[in-house]
Amino acid sequence: MPRYAFEDFPLGHEIDCGSRVVDREEVLSFAAAYDPQPLHLDEQAAAASVLGGLSASGWHTCAMVMRLMCDAYLLDSTSQGSPGIDKLRWLKPVRPGDTLSVRMLVLEARASQSRPAIGLVRSEWQVRNQHGEQVLSMEGWGMFGRREAGNDA
Repeated sequence: MPRYAFEDFPLGHEIDCGSRVVDREEVLSFAAAYDPQPLHLDEQAAAASVLGGLSASGWHTCAMVMRLMCDAYLLDSTSQGSPGIDKLRWLKPVRPGDTLSVRMLVLEARASQSRPAIGLVRSEWQVRNQHGEQVLSMEGWGMFGRREAGNDA
């Protein structure tokens, strides 16, 4: 039985999703495969860009956040996926060597009207670097199986 179900995500609940160091080789590899802009691949081009130096693709940052979310709670939950992200902001460059920390806050939780066995959870994820600076903000929905399907949550 998974540890987390819909009932474990009440309004205001927070989860520390842990942290990870941004690896330079991963930055380059991800960029080469998925976001081959020079500011993610080339030190000189990156230095001349508005970012002022080599930085991870925003999509790579999202992927790192997703991994932390999976390890912190999703892989041990009744997760049924997500209907999408409502808000996503890349606030500061993420550099090789940075340590990213992720916190999730539940903004809303309600039972699905069309699928009583599913609960919908709207969350905000805040991502900070080792200096405490927020580098990413994201809001979106998750769908989780309910322990007490058919009952009001």
